[in-house]
Order: sequence, then C-alpha cells, then structure tokens
Amino acid sequence: MTKLVAQYRSMPTATRLLLLNQFTINFGFYLLMPYLAQHLAGTLGLAAWLVGLILGVRNLSQQGMFAVGGALADRLGYKPLIVAGCVLRTAGFGLLALADSVPALVIASAATGLAGAMFNPAVRAYLALDSGSRRIEAFALFNVFYQAGILIGPVVGLLLTGASFRLTCAVSAAVFAVLSVIQIRALPRQPATTRGDTGLAGQWRVVLTNRRFLLFAAAMTCSSVLTFQVYLALPLEVRRIGGDTTGSTIGVALLFVASGLVTVLAQTKLTAWCRTRIPPGYAMAAGTATMAIAFLPLLATAPLTRPPNPLAAWALAILPALTAAILLAIGTMLTFPFEMDTIVTLAQNRLVATHYGIYNTICGLGITAGNLLTGATLDTARAQGLPTLPWLALVTLGALGATTLLTLHRTNRLTPTP
Repeated sequence: MTKLVAQYRSMPTATRLLLLNQFTINFGFYLLMPYLAQHLAGTLGLAAWLVGLILGVRNLSQQGMFAVGGALADRLGYKPLIVAGCVLRTAGFGLLALADSVPALVIASAATGLAGAMFNPAVRAYLALDSGSRRIEAFALFNVFYQAGILIGPVVGLLLTGASFRLTCAVSAAVFAVLSVIQIRALPRQPATTRGDTGLAGQWRVVLTNRRFLLFAAAMTCSSVLTFQVYLALPLEVRRIGGDTTGSTIGVALLFVASGLVTVLAQTKLTAWCRTRIPPGYAMAAGTATMAIAFLPLLATAPLTRPPNPLAAWALAILPALTAAILLAIGTMLTFPFEMDTIVTLAQNRLVATHYGIYNTICGLGITAGNLLTGATLDTARAQGLPTLPWLALVTLGALGATTLLTLHRTNRLTPTP
C-alpha cells in the first residue's frame, strides 16, 4: 500500500485529481444504483416491466451517447465535458430523490446515463494526455481507484438505504455536487484537440475508417462480455444453487468484495511485471484467456445437484463463483491498462476522446448482445437439462477473444497504420 501511495503521489497534479475524481464518481454512483431497482419495485410499487424500462433508459442513454460525448470532448475540451457530466448526474440523482412518477423517473434515469457518456471518454482522454510516457502506469492506478469506488460505495449505500432511499439519493447528489465544484476550481483546462470547423460527423468518420482500431474494439468486446458476468451469470448461479436466502445475498456480496480487493492490492504490481516482460498484445491475450479459464470451475460443478446439507450447498454455490470472480478480476488487471493505452496508440494521439467514446459504444453494444445471449442460454440450459452449456459458451468466447488478440498482435495490427 505504501508503494501504491508513493506511485500516486509521483503522478502529475491533474492525473492525481482525475484518479480521485474517478474514485468519487464510482463511489457516488454505486452508493445508489445497486438499490434503485429495489426502491422502484418495493417502495414505489412499480411493475417489473417499468423497472426494466427505467433501468434500460439509463443504460441506453449512456451507451448510445458515448460517441457524442467523446466527440464533444475533443471539440470543446476535456474539462467542460467532465464538469458538465458531474453537474448533470447531480441533477439526475437529485431528481431521483424527489420523483415518484414514471415520467420523472425516466428523465432522471436518462440524465444519469447521459452524464456518464459525457465524462467517461473525457476523463480517459485527459488522463492519457496528462500522464504522457507513464500512460500505462496511470491507467493501472485508474483501475485501482475505479474498483475502490465500486468496493466502498455499495457498503455505505446499504447503511444509508436502511434509513431511507431518498437519503441515499440526496447524499449521492451531494457527492457529485461537491465533485463538480472541486473540478471547476482545481482541474486545469486543456485546449480542444480538433478545429471548430470539423463537424462531429467528420470526427466519427476518422474513427470509423480506422480499421485496426475497429478490429481491436471487436476483439476486446469478448473480454467485456466476460467481465460483465460478475453482475449477471455469477449472481444468478449463486442464487440458483443457494436459493433466495441471506447466505446467497452474502455470497453475491463476496464476489464484489473479492474482485475489488484483488484489484486494489495487486493491480500496479501486476502491470509493472507485465511491462518489463511481455508485449501489450500478449498481456491482453493472457488476460482474456484468464477470463475464459475463470468459468471452468462453474463448468465442472454445474452438473452437480444441490447437497442436502445447508453448509455444503452454500459452499457449492459460492466457491466456484468466487473463484471465477477472482480470476475475472485478474484477467481485467492484465488487460485494462494496456487496453486503454492501445486505444491511444491506434488513434495516433488524434481525436482520443472520440476514439474512447466509440470504443465504449461498441463494447456496450457487445455487452448488451452478450447479456441477452447469456440469459437466453441460462434459460435454455435449465429447460433442456444442459447445465454446462452457458459456461462452455463463455469459455469458448474467451478463447475466441484471446486468439483474435494474439493474431492482431502477431500481424502488427495493434500498432498504427504506417
């Protein structure tokens, strides 16, 4: 931990502020979002399809607007988009604290999603620019702060939600309000990276004609789908075996705690080791392969029936999923810093935020499609008596992603076109 602090303190001033910003952004977001569905369905008594609609609007407004947010960041500068995103999220979470009608809830949900589309590409592009030659190291630290926010936010949110969900919304809005003020006052402004006479369509055209970048984004979509299963397939598997019990709830929480702790404790060391020993393409392929391996324990235990002993049933529900969550975290640690750096490399330091925005949109669409297919496969597996099918499909997807990344590296497609 001492080395982590020293590494953080050695970074440029703006980079340090951006890292703290990302921790605060995730802390404020996960303070509230894990408990929103429960509030909508329980406290407000909305139908399940309305809950899905409201949550879906948030995801769609974020994923669908990433390309716009990134392009605007290159056009207007990174700081204005970061500040605007935080201000908009303040308003969105504040409205959630007051809203009890469906139209107001939809507007609030859309605002929180649009806010993420505004500041996410800008933060990454600013961090890449400010950290310079220490870009990979900075993104390793970024993942530490990112995961720390995810780790701490839900715990504090659970305590606040126990008193009142509206209190949770108010605290989260206050967190983003304070963050907005700090960024307005302390974050240096960077000049726009594209001329004012270049339209958004022109910026997108530059990115969408970058074939190497698009191939890389498509390959990394595989790892994005696998990483997301800590939110989908793993919790569902824990509850399938463990039942809808307190033990299962604790088990699901353990998945996130273990994943966050592993990242906080090991990310910078693992990245430093990889930088001195293997090329970035191999590191990303190894990370994706590790994500594929993560589902082998579930593939092995899926055919087993639930033991009659409650303790044995809990262990069967938790241990394979917990192993998978830790391996997914390790795979993400291997890929993330080099993934973020490769995007800048393929962009040739041109329209970096636009590249990040379109990259997030591509991966977001891939995650949506992957989740639909994973959910359908889980349902089919239960109905047809094929319990290993979902895990075999995820292992195959990881192997495909790792093989594609190796091929791109060996054919020099992870470097810019000469």
